[in-house]
Amino acid sequence: MTTTLTPVLSAHWDDQDSWTLAGYRRRAGYEALARALRMEPDQVIQTVKDAGLRGRGGAGFPTGMKWSFIPQGPGPDGVTKPHYLVVNADESEPGTCKDIPLMLATPHTLIEGVIIAAYAIRAAHAFIYVRGEVVPVLRRLQAAVAEAYAAGYLGSDILGSGYDLELVVHAGAGAYICGEETALLDSLEGRRGQPRLRPPFPAVAGLYACPTVVNNVESIASVPAIIRNGIGWFRSMGSAKSPGFTLYSLSGHVARPGQYEAPLGITLRELLELAGGVRRGHEVKFWTPGGSSTPLFTAEHLDVPLDYEGVSAAGSMLGTKALQIFDDTTCVVRAVLRWTEFYAHESCGKCTPCREGTYWLVQLLRRLEAGHGTEADLDKLLDISDTINGKSFCALGDGAASPIFSSLEHFRAEYLDHLRLGDCPFDPARSTAWAEAGEAR
Repeated sequence: MTTTLTPVLSAHWDDQDSWTLAGYRRRAGYEALARALRMEPDQVIQTVKDAGLRGRGGAGFPTGMKWSFIPQGPGPDGVTKPHYLVVNADESEPGTCKDIPLMLATPHTLIEGVIIAAYAIRAAHAFIYVRGEVVPVLRRLQAAVAEAYAAGYLGSDILGSGYDLELVVHAGAGAYICGEETALLDSLEGRRGQPRLRPPFPAVAGLYACPTVVNNVESIASVPAIIRNGIGWFRSMGSAKSPGFTLYSLSGHVARPGQYEAPLGITLRELLELAGGVRRGHEVKFWTPGGSSTPLFTAEHLDVPLDYEGVSAAGSMLGTKALQIFDDTTCVVRAVLRWTEFYAHESCGKCTPCREGTYWLVQLLRRLEAGHGTEADLDKLLDISDTINGKSFCALGDGAASPIFSSLEHFRAEYLDHLRLGDCPFDPARSTAWAEAGEAR
């Protein structure tokens, strides 16, 4: 599609004072807020709708449509409940690292987006839920919020508009499950982070049983640029159904890993050219298009457009756009085992399919990786994964099953090699045995 990067969110990450209010103002900071406050809230929602901004946290749901689901006026009981905006900054999907550098480098971009979004949904309180481990990010966000309060961008009568907003930066306790929006809301309320049964959905009964919008950091941070530059500008990038720019996180066996901001629809082949390719002397073996919870792709998928429709049509999900690249030195079975151990450890234990299923997936994979299993174990892996997939409270179970299904689809022979050799064929001490097994195949 294009090899041209589109630095918008990341354009000023390397400025010496990118995180300060003064530095942000020099780059037209808070101009979008002033413009939004002169619009009606519904006009702001319609602008985001028309721009086609889709959620950047994984599911890709249209952001403006999500905002419009918030009920206005009194409910069936005649009571008008307060509205809340919650920003999901609990970035913890393996391979994903876009929200944390954004908040560290340009926190005011997020804060301006929060104010505009809260104004649009008529919320007087907003929360940014951050991973507790990332203390430098937490401190920088808190300092930026204090600057915004002092400058009159938060608090009472923002910029003389009559609109009031209180913004709280909340530190989580490091649970992967709190990246799921309803578990995040429970955690924010002071309870154990566990997903809720839906319906009711957060738009109707979210934080404190009130109408709530939960959005990803990148989704909210993209709003000021849309308000400032217009719908046509945003739609000039990306594809018809997946317009705009986004941050792709490249990690693994790549020469220059990092964040690459590009139009939706760019391919991994193009991104790898920009990132210097894979390690010298090696080739791409498999990769994840949206983090470890999305089905694996192989070298055959290097030209798949990395937008929501293109990735879905190829059999995976764009997710968080965490592109983990693995070259031909990597053992697929070992990689899937490590991911599954992570999901088993992070399971909240609320539902039986995920709690029990991930445990048994780990036991089977450990046995297979060591070469001690049987071919029947491969069918058992698929059977357990099918029992988890679509039958758990939240998407953690689906994410745990995805690498199992896809790795067996693309690399079943490698699982069988472990059984034939009685050990992992990628152990350097057994390279000769692996070569012989390759010849036998």
